[in-house]
Amino acid sequence: MNPTSISNSQLLDSLRWRYAVKQFDPTKKISDDTWAALEDSLVLSASSFGLQPYRFLVISDPAVRAKLLPHSWEQNQVVDASHYVVFAGRTQMTEKEIDSFLHLTANTRGQAVDSLKGLRGMMTGSILSDKFQVNVAQWAALQAYIALGSLLTSAALLGVDACPMEGFVPAEYDRVFDLPAQGYASVVCCALGYRASTDKYATLKKVRPAKAELVKTI
Repeated sequence: MNPTSISNSQLLDSLRWRYAVKQFDPTKKISDDTWAALEDSLVLSASSFGLQPYRFLVISDPAVRAKLLPHSWEQNQVVDASHYVVFAGRTQMTEKEIDSFLHLTANTRGQAVDSLKGLRGMMTGSILSDKFQVNVAQWAALQAYIALGSLLTSAALLGVDACPMEGFVPAEYDRVFDLPAQGYASVVCCALGYRASTDKYATLKKVRPAKAELVKTI
């Protein structure tokens, strides 16, 4: 069953409405059901092979957020936003991760694992190759950015403000969450909530090149 679609204008209005919020209203919180939908949008994001080589850390503890602030260029979005998400990408991929995914696939779709031998051979041949292995962290980071895009779009459609954030010190975040020991590294962050009435950036026109400069039909 196909989901009910929104109109072209509804989509574009939502995307024009969104911007990288500089000031969040700390008194306004995202409702539990809306946040659950946004978490699901992360889970449903596309990824290479469907492997989802990342984790999403939702930082709700005010004390932990305060600890992150000096490692985030003192950007107040970290502490003022309703929700703060750290995207962490895998730093290594082994047969264990591949086999775990294939077992999940088989169980979800009611297949025998043996029926996926061809897929396993293709995945191991690619992912476990020396050429791929040296770039695992970069590959996982790119997958995390796809998930970030899904989150930003989903938030806009639900009327939730967001600010993607690369202005932080990954090594310090990694230390706070002990990510290297878990086989992950912080990649990017996103603060979500509702814009403050004092955020002057909310009323500024978007600055974008003409579509003809960005989109080429070949």
